[in-house]
Amino acid sequence: MKKIMTIVVALITSATTYSQTTLTLEESKSLALKNNKAVQNSSLEIEAARLVKKNAFTNYFPKVSANVFGFQAINPIIKYKMEGGNLPVYDGNPANLATATQFAYFPGMELSMFQRSAIGVLNIAQPIYAGGKIRTGNKLATLNVDVKEKQQQLSENEVLLKTEQQYWQLMSLQEKQKTLEKYEALLQDIRKQVDDAFKSGLIIKNDVLKVQIKQSELQANKNKLLNGKKLATMQFCQTIGILYDSTLVLQEQIDTSQNPNQYYTDNQTAISDRTEYQLLEKSVEAAHLQKKMKTGDYLPTVAVGLAGYHINMLEKDATNFTNGMAYVSVSIPISDWWGGSYAIKEQSIRQKIAQNTFDDTKGLLNLQMEKAWTDVNEAWKQIEIIKETVVQAEENLKVSQTGYNSGVVNLSDLLEAQALVQETADKLTDAQTQYKLAVTTYLQVTGRK
Repeated sequence: MKKIMTIVVALITSATTYSQTTLTLEESKSLALKNNKAVQNSSLEIEAARLVKKNAFTNYFPKVSANVFGFQAINPIIKYKMEGGNLPVYDGNPANLATATQFAYFPGMELSMFQRSAIGVLNIAQPIYAGGKIRTGNKLATLNVDVKEKQQQLSENEVLLKTEQQYWQLMSLQEKQKTLEKYEALLQDIRKQVDDAFKSGLIIKNDVLKVQIKQSELQANKNKLLNGKKLATMQFCQTIGILYDSTLVLQEQIDTSQNPNQYYTDNQTAISDRTEYQLLEKSVEAAHLQKKMKTGDYLPTVAVGLAGYHINMLEKDATNFTNGMAYVSVSIPISDWWGGSYAIKEQSIRQKIAQNTFDDTKGLLNLQMEKAWTDVNEAWKQIEIIKETVVQAEENLKVSQTGYNSGVVNLSDLLEAQALVQETADKLTDAQTQYKLAVTTYLQVTGRK
């Protein structure tokens, strides 16, 4: 029966392990980039910006328009009446008109036109000069595509940073769970020892109660840890875009063996790789182009074109008209310069604001990188300090266990020594996690993923 139970337990354990979902850090990042809605929206923004760029490019080509206009007037627009009478007969000599002796009778006539008509116009216009607005507009459209691509990089960086932060925080909880389970096993051993000692009459009931209290505290802490781990797992699954999976296990190890100096880079060299810095450069360039665009509103425009029209009188026996022409159009805004000069000055001010923002933010980015580097070094030093504490706590536990077995150390001291081992182990896990997070942040703020 014992062998059968052993086989059953092994099979259950194997099945449980097989059913677990495991994820590496790189797999998690890949899922986050694939499923994150902000990143997806950034891709759509780039696609839209490229269409705007294509649309701006069409302004270099002629504009073709066709218009059809039809009307029905109450009365003819052109109406003419000629009175009748006797008209002199012309014999070819102008001198005889005044003294003509022969006449022909003219009964008179009425003429009416354009009571109803349809007019069709086809126009082709090629801009020659538009105050530089066409070229500047294309540059702005190209710049907009660059900005959207940079914003997508920024969105991806934020998602990757968030994913890695949550990954290591969840890893920290997994490690703490392992530490807690080891402590739980130690308490179970002590509980067995004190139960045997109490049955043998070697100790009093109070010692048994002390162990029971520690086990109750441990169970409360375990429940708290498991609930926290569940919430952290749910948040992590939400971030990487998968359904919540209670069996999820992260495979990475919290490796803190690499010295901070391996990650260091010069701030001045790194700042140009920052997406935020590149976006600021684009904002200054955009302000300059917007000023040029505003100036173009008040410069002359020149265009050449061809136009053709057809007039259909929509009446029986009426004569229709078809004609065409080539033309040159020159438009010079004159009175607009009064208000336009203020609009151009406004754009000049906005250009200066963009430059000032760039200069100020550049300094803040440098400060951010410096702080991130300081955090990396502090986290590294904290690990070294706590490692010594862990060694001391483990040595203290060995001494206390030996002393307890020899009867020279009481149970309370042994329990305290065991609790200290768990506490220092958790602190080391926290310090190692903080170091990984600090390194991740430092790589991010220095333009490295």
